[in-house]
Amino acid sequence: MVSESGEAGANRPSGFFESLRSILTVFIAILQTRLELLSTELAEERERLKEAILLAVVTLFCASLGVLLLTTLVVAVFWDSHRFLVLGGFVLFYFGLALIAALILRKKALSRPRLFSATLSELHKDHERLRF
Repeated sequence: MVSESGEAGANRPSGFFESLRSILTVFIAILQTRLELLSTELAEERERLKEAILLAVVTLFCASLGVLLLTTLVVAVFWDSHRFLVLGGFVLFYFGLALIAALILRKKALSRPRLFSATLSELHKDHERLRF
């Protein structure tokens, strides 16, 4: 009987450690998945930012060149009669466009999605599932 209880006692620690090892394995797998998701989101955000910067630079260059040439053309047309009025009108127009663009940029910056939102959502779900 002593040997039977000794054997039964030997199985319990083994079962306990196996359960602990299994839980730890699942936890590490969940953590690895979440870190991979975080890494993917970070790479996507970096690519989105690079694309936005490149498009902004190209847009700014082309728009600036076009505006400069258009302004020069209009001022040249009205050089003899109303050059100061035309230049003042362009100044007001460009400042107005700059203000509108700044307001749109501010609105977009405030309404952009939260960084790592999918990762945080999954971590919150994991936390809720593991809560006792």
